[in-house]
Amino acid sequence: MGVKRKPKKMVSVIIPAYKQEKTIVKDIKNIDDVMSETRFNYEILVVVDGYFLDKTFENASAIKRKTVKILGYKNNKGKGFAIRYGMARAKGDYIVFIDSGMDIDPNGISLILEHLEWYGADIMVGSKRHPASKVNYPTIRKIYSLGYYLFVKTLLGVGVKDTQAGLKVFKREVLEAVLPRLMVKAFAFDIEILSVSKYLGFNKIYESPIYLKWDESNTNFSPFILLDKNIRNMIRDTLAVFYRLRILKYYSDDKKRMWFYDKDLDMKINTGETTNA
Repeated sequence: MGVKRKPKKMVSVIIPAYKQEKTIVKDIKNIDDVMSETRFNYEILVVVDGYFLDKTFENASAIKRKTVKILGYKNNKGKGFAIRYGMARAKGDYIVFIDSGMDIDPNGISLILEHLEWYGADIMVGSKRHPASKVNYPTIRKIYSLGYYLFVKTLLGVGVKDTQAGLKVFKREVLEAVLPRLMVKAFAFDIEILSVSKYLGFNKIYESPIYLKWDESNTNFSPFILLDKNIRNMIRDTLAVFYRLRILKYYSDDKKRMWFYDKDLDMKINTGETTNA
């Protein structure tokens, strides 16, 4: 009798896309080419965060590959919502998300998947601060990244040195437990999903190296922290995660009675609001 082979794991790759009409076609093709060389079955879910804002949805829809599905909705709702929207429709045993725009080399996907299995991890996080990472971005961004890491470590103690790089992979069972509890739709989504995962006992969260080349044209970043709206919003939302996690205990099982059905996500989710039901 021959050795029975284990079935291949299924990987869902989610690409949130906001105003990426110039790069989205190249992004999708690059990721599809990378995934085709891995040992996994896979699907690619592109979630266009506001498909009337530019031609991102139109351009992405022109790609006719059986592994690629284009999703979207009318209004911009933020990166966090886009990722949740894709995750709710993902079929994979492992679920990856990677930012569009290709600041992060998509070849890192195959590496982070292998690391997930090698370490038996619940979550693998692409990290700019991993010693093997190759990172090319402005010094001021590195300073702010370090400052945010220390801020998050003090407040939430997630245990990884970079929560914000746009490449992560989760085991399906982690997301099934965590996804309905999340509340952040835009800023600080990454830190919320990692904090809630750890709160629920998914402690095997490790870092994997990435290659990152910063594209200044993809950001409106201000070198003056108090003038940068994105940074202010990130700090605000991070403090909100801390307040909900440590003070209000919104992410606990006791709060499930407060969950409402969300037709876009096709599940009951945490809203933080009370109900008489």
